[in-house]
Amino acid sequence: MRHTHSIVGGMLYTFLISATALAQADPPAQPPPLRALLVLGGCCHDYAVQKDLLKEGIEARAKVTADIIYSPDSSTAPPLAIYGNLDYAAGYDVVIHDECASDIKDRAVVEGVLAPHRAGLPAVNLHCAMHSYRTAPDVKDPVQPGTGESLWFDYLGVQSSGHGPQKPIAITLIDKTHPAVTGLEDWTTIKEELYNNIVVRDGTHVLARGVQEPNDRPNFTDCAVVWTNEYGDKKARVFSTTIGHNNETVADPRYLDLVTRGLLWVCGKLGDSGEPMDGYAAPKPRPGI
Repeated sequence: MRHTHSIVGGMLYTFLISATALAQADPPAQPPPLRALLVLGGCCHDYAVQKDLLKEGIEARAKVTADIIYSPDSSTAPPLAIYGNLDYAAGYDVVIHDECASDIKDRAVVEGVLAPHRAGLPAVNLHCAMHSYRTAPDVKDPVQPGTGESLWFDYLGVQSSGHGPQKPIAITLIDKTHPAVTGLEDWTTIKEELYNNIVVRDGTHVLARGVQEPNDRPNFTDCAVVWTNEYGDKKARVFSTTIGHNNETVADPRYLDLVTRGLLWVCGKLGDSGEPMDGYAAPKPRPGI
C-alpha cells in the first residue's frame, strides 16, 4: 500500500508541476498584422490628406499595417510606382486601390496592375479607382466582358462612366446579412459624388445603393455604391465602394468602418458578426495613450 501511495503521490506531484508549467507558459502566438498596400494619386482629390486618414483609420480598427504608394501628380495619368512592376504587391495580403488614373489606358500597364489580383490577391477599391484604367475608347456604352476594352470592369464587376453633381447621397444597405455591413446603419453623406452604373455584371453582389436628388442626367440618381466581386480563375475577393470623394467623408467613422470591414472580408479575416476574427482586432491602446 505504501508503494501504491508513493506512485499516486508522485503522479499527482508531476501533474501539478506540469499544470503549473503550462499556466506559466507563453500565451498562444498571435498572427502577424495583415499587410495592406494603399495606392493613391492622380486627379481631383486631396490624396495628400486622405492617404493618412485611411492609413490611420484602418490601423485603428484592425490589426493591419498599411504601407503607402502615393504620387502627388494631380493629372489623370499619375506616374505611380506600381506601373511596369508585376511584383508590386509581393509580400502583401491586400491592395487598396484609391488612385484616379482614367487616362492610364495602355493595356500592358493595366494588365500589370491586375496581375497580382489575377493571381488571387484580394483587393479593395475606393471611389475614383472605379474610373481608372479605362481601356475602352467609349465607356458610356456597355463593353463586352472578357475583352481588352473590359479589363478593369471585369475586375471591378461594375462599369461606371461618370458622376453627377456633389449632393448628399442617401445610402441604403441592401444585404444586411453580409459580414461587411451587418450591424451597420443606413446613412446620408455630406455633399458627395454618386457614380453611375452603366452595367452591374452578373455575379456582382450589391451590398448598398445610393440615391441622390433627381437631376437631369439618366442613370445618375439611384446606383450601387458598395459591392463585392470575385475576379479571375483564382476567384480573388474584391470589395468596392464609390463613396469617398471629400475629406470629411473619408474621415467619417462610418466610412472607415465600412472600408476596414471590406478589407478584413476580402482577406477572410472577418467574422459573420462583422467583427475581426481572433487575432485581427486592433490592439487596444494602453491607458493614457
